Amino acid sequence: MARSSSGFVAGLTAAAVVAVGVLAYQASASAPTDLAAKPKTPGTSAPSVSPSGGPKQPVKNPLTVPASSGTGERVVYALADRRVWLVNGKDKATRTFTVMPSTVDPLPGAYTVTSRSGSVRGSDGVQIEHVVRFATAQDVAIGFSAAVDGSTPKPDPSKKTGGIRMKRADGDALWTFASIGAKVVVVA
Repeated sequence: MARSSSGFVAGLTAAAVVAVGVLAYQASASAPTDLAAKPKTPGTSAPSVSPSGGPKQPVKNPLTVPASSGTGERVVYALADRRVWLVNGKDKATRTFTVMPSTVDPLPGAYTVTSRSGSVRGSDGVQIEHVVRFATAQDVAIGFSAAVDGSTPKPDPSKKTGGIRMKRADGDALWTFASIGAKVVVVA
């Protein structure tokens, strides 16, 4: 009888060790690689530490829509962050993504989408799709687009271009979201 109960306890112990191992693996697989860069709750920021060990500025949560971007449904383009937010009527970002800015930037302010093109050749010679134009600066049309080949290279600084490039999936989402007359807000 003692033998069967010790075998039973050993079996339970082994099962518990396996269960703890599985849970530990699942927790480590779902944890961000850089906990300082990933706040736990939307709208908050976590402190981070510089390589020298000193404190750095808190990391912004990319889902947080810039406060200076107004209200209502809109596309928000932050020049310094190189980021776009698609914001619903409840002032919540439904999608956000980084972009490669053009050589000519629009001034901060509110605009509306004035024209769209399904597929054209960009001023840099690249075939682009889902062009959503909203401003003009320095006699250059400014708009969002995605290269058909999926690339987002840095633009040639010697050319005046207005194409703000994004990945194709992001271009698809912006194309669906921003029809003619849609509000676009540019913030510094």
